Formats: sequence, C-alpha cells, structure tokens
Amino acid sequence: MATSAQRKDPVETEARAAAAEAAADARAESLEQARKAQTAAQKREDAKAAPKKSADEALKKKWQDFTVDVWITPFNSIEFGFWKRDRNKGKSRQFTTDMDVFAEIIENGERTGVLGFRKELWNDATGMDKRLVFKLFSETLNWRASMDLMLGRSIQQTLGARGLPVTTYAINTSGDDFLVTLERSANKWPFLPEHFSFFIMDDGVPKFYRFRRDIINLGGDYTLIDQTGETVGYLNGAVLTVGGKWRCTVRGDHADPRIMMIMKLFAGMILFNGEARRHVKRIAREVRAGRMTPDIQRQEADLYMNPRRVR
Repeated sequence: MATSAQRKDPVETEARAAAAEAAADARAESLEQARKAQTAAQKREDAKAAPKKSADEALKKKWQDFTVDVWITPFNSIEFGFWKRDRNKGKSRQFTTDMDVFAEIIENGERTGVLGFRKELWNDATGMDKRLVFKLFSETLNWRASMDLMLGRSIQQTLGARGLPVTTYAINTSGDDFLVTLERSANKWPFLPEHFSFFIMDDGVPKFYRFRRDIINLGGDYTLIDQTGETVGYLNGAVLTVGGKWRCTVRGDHADPRIMMIMKLFAGMILFNGEARRHVKRIAREVRAGRMTPDIQRQEADLYMNPRRVR
C-alpha cells in the first residue's frame, strides 16, 4: 500500500517549496528595508544633534572671566564726592544709607558692577541684630542681587552640628523667581577644606553646585564643582594685595547669569567669612547656654514666610 507522502502530488510539493522560498525572500527584503529606514532615521537624528553637540563642546572649551577687586580706601568714584551718597540713594532703593561700596567688578577691562555691604548692620550692631548683607549693583547702581546671612537658619544648623559654625546665606538675584540658599557644609574635618553648596532652578530642573576651598590656599582660592563632580569654575585670590583681589572664571556651558552673580557675591563674602563663622558660633553658644534670647529681624523673618499663607 502506498504511503501518504508517496500519494502527494509533485506539483503541489514544488509549489509549496516555491511559496516558502518567496516568503523567505520577501521577509529578508522587508528586514533589509527596515534596517535601511532605521539607519536613515538615526542619521537624521545625528545630523540634528550634531550642531547642538558641537555648540556644547565649543562652550566647554570657552571660559568667561571677571575680576573682583576690593578697594583699600573709601575714596572711590562711587561714593566720594559732594552729595554723592544722596544721589546714589536716589538711583536705587536698595542703596541704603549705611551701604558701603567696597569692591568693583571688572570684565573685559571695564567696570561693570560694584559690591557693597550694610556697614552699620555689621560693624555697629551686636547679637542677633548683627547681620551681614551684601548687594551687587551695576556700574550705574541698578540693583542686581542681594546676599543675606540668615542667622536663624545658621544657628539651627550650628546647634545641629554640635557647635561647628554652619553659615547660611539667602541669595536673591534679579529676574529669578527662586531664592538661592548658599550653605557651609557641616561635614568639615579640622585642617581640611570647607565646602559651600547651592542649587539653581533651570526650567524646573535643579542644578547643584558647590564651592570647595583649595587645600593649598594662599589668597582665598575656591573651585566651583557641579553635581557630576566636574570642575566648572575657579576663584583665584591674588596673594600680594592689600585689600583683596579675585580672578574668577566659569566654563561657558555653566556661565548662567545667576551663577555669575552668585560667584561675585561669594567672592565678596570671602573677606568676611572668618568673622561671620565666629559670629554665628558665638551666638549659638550663648543661645545654648541660655544667656541670650533669640530674636530675628523683620527683614530676615520675611524670607522665612510661608508663600501659601492666608493674606
């Protein structure tokens, strides 16, 4: 008796084989077309990304710089002169009666701004009335940014760090909806460099930075480091100066105007850094011992206000 395989029509078998071969060829052709389409799409994406990548690489290679030069005497073109202080007050509400301009910002060989601090509030006040407030102005004395020592937060952090002074500053830059908090790290071992950290909001995304004091530090040198650990800026203090002078550089892809203003304020703060730490440490010690009743000034208290409070 013939088997089922023997009974198969040779024509049908040949047709099946031809159909299978044609299907395999069609599948291979389809896969090849898909691979070509994917390659073409990837090339288009690479072509679009190439200019952006080239621009980013160019920014990384380009550095912006400025100089913060501290004046030795108060006899400067900003404040010295008949009725000069009254005219300055008229230019900006931020230029208070006790504002003492102590440094200038030099960019491309020209003065583009000045730094001042509230002299009476720092030099003449005592206890928790003694606060450090810096302000950055343009060359024409238009306000650009402020930096306030937050005693309440500083004392809180200092007590939490068992007496290690942790200074905290609130920075308000023009044109930004967010306050920036700059804070000295409590993770500080003796004889090792200190760190100050902060972050800015960029289109709803936080970008974190820290200033690290250099181990070999003769003129008040700090390095700016981003959240990935890359070095993106420097504050190099000059050694042979009477007042103080810092040459500051920022990598192009991190030269955000807010970063530049924060660096300018930070450079001015370096002059007062040691005294500010001692002031915070002294107050925290008095509060802990019960010899001082804490009292926060209204200007500082306003910065702690709940933005969702009922008004």
